[in-house]
Amino acid sequence: MRTHIEDLVERLFPGGTVERVRELGSDEGKSDAATEKGIGYGKPLMLTIRTISGQRSRLVLHTAIGDDFGHDRRSDRAEEMLLAYDTFGAIARHVRPLDVGFIERNGHLRSVRDSGEFYLVTEFAPGEIYAEDLRRIARQGSLDDRDRRRCDILASYLAELHSHRGGRPAVYTRAIRDLVGHGEGIFGLIDGYPPDVPSAPRERLRAIEARCVTWRWRLRGREHRLTLTHGDFHPFNILFDEDDNLALLDAARGCHGDPADDVVCLALNYIFFAVGHDGAWHGNLGQLWHQFWQGYIEQTSDFDIFDVAPPFLAWRGLVMANPQWYPAVTPESRDILLRLIEKSLEQGHFDPASVEALF
Repeated sequence: MRTHIEDLVERLFPGGTVERVRELGSDEGKSDAATEKGIGYGKPLMLTIRTISGQRSRLVLHTAIGDDFGHDRRSDRAEEMLLAYDTFGAIARHVRPLDVGFIERNGHLRSVRDSGEFYLVTEFAPGEIYAEDLRRIARQGSLDDRDRRRCDILASYLAELHSHRGGRPAVYTRAIRDLVGHGEGIFGLIDGYPPDVPSAPRERLRAIEARCVTWRWRLRGREHRLTLTHGDFHPFNILFDEDDNLALLDAARGCHGDPADDVVCLALNYIFFAVGHDGAWHGNLGQLWHQFWQGYIEQTSDFDIFDVAPPFLAWRGLVMANPQWYPAVTPESRDILLRLIEKSLEQGHFDPASVEALF
């Protein structure tokens, strides 16, 4: 590591040399055991350097460590460093940020201080989004064998994915915290509603949010349910080719959480695509709704999912009812979705058969 630190200093201060490297503790004073700080969010190193002009200077090399306070993912730790570099200089009398970067697998310190936005490259998956199947069923008011087969494929896929159970309890706790409090979670979605949305006044959304906060505590003690998840399992992220081969897009939110996250996310779309289309539910999308739930439960025996489903239903329902995400949703359809959310949150248990009353 010393060699790589010397390379970093040479890039920042050409001709400069490293005289000393010392690890800094989270509490350098330690003059009072009663107030001694136990942990910090990183493992900083103090570097004493001598510049080419002979001036001695001290720098601090910060690295992040994984913990259960929102830094358990590598992306969290990258965010911490990038945010520090972008903001430290705006605070009066704050230490100046000089560089930001990442550590390569060989230990080399690579700078990204001149970078802009980050990017991602993936493979291309052929096929058509599953949403097109649901749109066709809603328009035509009929099912075929392929529709039933694809519904079974999706239930079986999730049953297999969710068989990978276990992990640190704190990962489940974080998944529930993100479900409620993240910008992509319930808080963020509600904040994203424009003022005076028909059927979604502020007081109605506030009451839903308050119930969801209560549910965060109701899910404590459910850490044994932690499993692999897709995290955004909706019909616009699901592809089928002509041979019914399945491909998925845009897994999200850390890919660990409660199975109800994925199951409710997909299932609620059978309701969403039926609302507003006469005849689309009875015997058609309604049949797929029940077939999907039955197929998943038969393969997993996860009857507890009905006791944890309401806040996940709230999250996905709030997306569907939000005019920024779905501008064409009518006030009547939005009211149906929000009533379903309110009823499930209040009852404390979700019964898939209960949605028949909506239609």
